[in-house]
Amino acid sequence: MSFNELQSIDEVSDHHVVELNTRRTPRSPAWTKLLSLWLVAGAGFFTDAYDIFTISIAAMMLGYVYGKDNRLQPSADFGLKVASPVGNLVGQIFFGWLADLIGRKRMYGFELIIIVIATFAQAIAGSGPAIHIIGVLTVWRFIMGVGIGGDYPLSAVIASEFASTRSRGRLMTAVFASQGWGYLASTIVALIAVSVFRNGILHDPPSNLAHVDYCWRILIGTGCIPGVLALYFRLTIPETPRFTMDIERNVKQACRNIEAVLSANGVEPGVWRADPEASTERTDAPKASVRDFIRYFSQWKNGRVLFGTAYSWFVLDIAFYGLGLNSSKIFTSNLLSALGLGSTIVDNSAQGVFDNLHNITIYTIIVVSAGLIPGYWVAFFFIDRWGRKPIQLMGFSILSVLFLIMGFGFDKLTESTGTIKLLMFFYCLANFFQNFGPNVTTFVIPGEVFPTRYRSTAHGFSAACGKLGAIVAQVIFFKKGDSVGTILEIFGFVMMTGIVSTLLLPETRGRSLEELSNENQKGFLRAPNQIELRNGIVLRRFT
Repeated sequence: MSFNELQSIDEVSDHHVVELNTRRTPRSPAWTKLLSLWLVAGAGFFTDAYDIFTISIAAMMLGYVYGKDNRLQPSADFGLKVASPVGNLVGQIFFGWLADLIGRKRMYGFELIIIVIATFAQAIAGSGPAIHIIGVLTVWRFIMGVGIGGDYPLSAVIASEFASTRSRGRLMTAVFASQGWGYLASTIVALIAVSVFRNGILHDPPSNLAHVDYCWRILIGTGCIPGVLALYFRLTIPETPRFTMDIERNVKQACRNIEAVLSANGVEPGVWRADPEASTERTDAPKASVRDFIRYFSQWKNGRVLFGTAYSWFVLDIAFYGLGLNSSKIFTSNLLSALGLGSTIVDNSAQGVFDNLHNITIYTIIVVSAGLIPGYWVAFFFIDRWGRKPIQLMGFSILSVLFLIMGFGFDKLTESTGTIKLLMFFYCLANFFQNFGPNVTTFVIPGEVFPTRYRSTAHGFSAACGKLGAIVAQVIFFKKGDSVGTILEIFGFVMMTGIVSTLLLPETRGRSLEELSNENQKGFLRAPNQIELRNGIVLRRFT
């Protein structure tokens, strides 16, 4: 086989010994493997986003059913919205660490089981003399958040370690972009539920809106369905070859795991296997430990990358979850009615309740469809062309300007129908550049820039810092929820700091994971009579 024939085969890991049979299959469909991986990992993120963002509308419904004066107390609203991010933080650190300790496969699917159970439990929750339903929901949303948090490092690292260098950014972005579809699905389900129970809501007495109770239970409970559908495929996915090779040092199993991936690149299945005659030395390969972790990240070239990924995600999620979980506080019923999204009735009558719920779902569908989803897919097309760092810098810069305009001009932008439409345009634009910007890249970069033994841990830590930002956002809305303009101003200044943290990061486009680890991995696994061909692949050829 010539070197040119090998260009479609990407890196396996650094300096590993395998045999290569030169037979190739004609035009093997590489996209089918990427599509299946995207569906398996993406289904989890679809579920995650559905379950996280339903609370924005569900909290309004809960207020009508269980709240005082048809709304939840600020502390109850805060508890419901902060419980999931707190759970995310715990799950991201815990599952990220476990995935590096015992393997990606062993943990993949377990976090989805937690999500499904906790989501179903919310849908059937009730009150009792000892505890209010809001307290029950808050506990279950925390548990659900733990499962969702575990999905972040696991899906990111699995996609990164299975993907080729030239398509790694697109695959990871496609997985993450499933968030947008999950968010959209949650609002569509809310709209359908409210529309189906319209007559019941209109005939309910304002003191007992029983049909709204049906709506929020259906809205939350439907989030179980995609998780259940994806569960089998997650439990049966193979271990990533990089973990098997770099951590377990099981060359034969790693070759078996990668056969399916390599066959998609035109190499006939079953022809990659360990050379049984090659003697292997492992003494030069560092193993994960507290001492090694401190040694690796105490070096400025590595520590600054971890700080850059963690802080960038932290500041991004302050705005992303601040807006995503509190959209009804920004675009109130009066503003939505001014935009022509429904009746001008905004009181607590049955008609007012229906119109308010209907309007907020329509508004959310518009924002997600016009801003969030297009942003994800524009990022998909450009992330392996422009690179991650330019997109993140551009996103933070534009978001800074947009939030400052909306913040300082909020009073002027809410004076008339024309200016409210302009505010809506700026708001959709901010959602677009969150995704065609740091929301995507803060997920992708941590899955690429760390060595295999710490890749999941570091990604989980970075993601956990993001959820710390989401918690900070809920605290800000809890303290200053009536001062939307001030909150948007804070978001604008916070986005500026993200520009600085982005400058600490390397550009990952077109670079192998081994190169990005900032380690000289030559000699990590050695054998005689090796031939190094590309990106650290070492092959023993036979005829």
